[in-house]
Amino acid sequence: MLLSPDGKQPIRRRLYLTVAVLIAAGYGLTLAIFYPGIMTFDAKFVYGYIAKGVLGDWQSPVMTVLWGVIDPIAPGAGSMFLLIATSYWLGFGLLALAVARRSSRAALLLPLLALLPPAFVFVGIIWRDVLFAISWLLAAAIVFAAAERGARLRVPVQVLALALCGFGVLLRPNAVIAAPILGAYIAWPCRMHLKRTAILFLPAMVGFFGLVHVVYYGALGATRQHPLQTIMVFDLGGISHFTKQNQFPVTWSEPESALLLNNCYQPTQWDIYWRLEPCDFVMRRLEKEEDLFGTPAITEAWARAVMRHPLAYLRHRAAFMWNFLAGNNLTMWLDDIEGSTDTVFPDRPAFRALVALHDMLKSTPLFRVGSWLLVCIIVCGFAWRRRETPEGAFAFGVCGSAAVYVLAFVAVGVASDFRYGYWAVLAGIVGGVVAVMGRPGPGGPAKAHRNES
Repeated sequence: MLLSPDGKQPIRRRLYLTVAVLIAAGYGLTLAIFYPGIMTFDAKFVYGYIAKGVLGDWQSPVMTVLWGVIDPIAPGAGSMFLLIATSYWLGFGLLALAVARRSSRAALLLPLLALLPPAFVFVGIIWRDVLFAISWLLAAAIVFAAAERGARLRVPVQVLALALCGFGVLLRPNAVIAAPILGAYIAWPCRMHLKRTAILFLPAMVGFFGLVHVVYYGALGATRQHPLQTIMVFDLGGISHFTKQNQFPVTWSEPESALLLNNCYQPTQWDIYWRLEPCDFVMRRLEKEEDLFGTPAITEAWARAVMRHPLAYLRHRAAFMWNFLAGNNLTMWLDDIEGSTDTVFPDRPAFRALVALHDMLKSTPLFRVGSWLLVCIIVCGFAWRRRETPEGAFAFGVCGSAAVYVLAFVAVGVASDFRYGYWAVLAGIVGGVVAVMGRPGPGGPAKAHRNES
């Protein structure tokens, strides 16, 4: 162990203490700025199910159950905010302490990067996308911290990390395509086994998909609200716009048809057809008047439209993805949906200062999902050469899963808010830092075993 200049106090212990102080300060700052958290419409929808005693699959029923369990801690947004904020700083803290065995600069940098606006401004906002990303951050962090420890410690940590990975999928089922990559890192944290990962990718994806169905509809008995058909409605609207032909399984009036084909479509969100005037007539007709939403009629119309007009479908999907990656989309949620003011925390100077900083940076690449996708791809390229080390495996696991997750929105995206790319932000930050570190110096952990099973 390295010693301080006076030869008495270990430098490493001082480094650990400094990291702990920085993490505690960050956590305290988060509480001071955000407590009791910012309730969004999506979060209020989930929270409302607790009182009703019902569960639906439009949002995550697992989040509803979890929220109901922890709600007595701080009723309302407070309990979920505390879970998110605590998990966020715990993830960065554990990773920073593990990194301290390799690089003091990186260890001190990580708590500071946790305050980077594209990551930090979302910690106080109750969205399942934020909880999902932080759960995966925590899963990767605890595995990295235990990667080169003995099996007695490492294996239970891996089991916990796999549970967190599965929890993330239960929050965001569209993460099933990215979960196998993170799962592969959790299984082999000292070395990224590409062949094993490729072989197990499809079985793992099927397993995670099965987990969603077993938990949602088996264990919890969630009501089917057909969220997959929101994608189909969005696609039918896009294809109708680009072909100038109605693709929906209903007949519209002449004014409705003109709106549908020429004015309604925007490559931003499917809500245009659901709750935004003047185009909310689409879902009103499909859901309430014709009772078609949730039936095979929508699925059949979607399949027929995609097969007959593949180029229009691709134009629609390309337009959406470009807007998702490069558009000036929704970032912070500031509306006070439960209080009497227009925006949350109007009398809190620290929060207003953070909002001002956010507003100043919102038009920059920092708040573009495409920027963080590019960061993750670059980190993966850099980590490729070091994939047989714990550092390279970590960087490849988190950034690889984040890149795949973001790219999956090409097919399944129905809204282009920045929060949907939040996992790429966290993965890009921590993966980038770990990717550029060297191996542990004197006093660090032993060299990884290369014969792990």
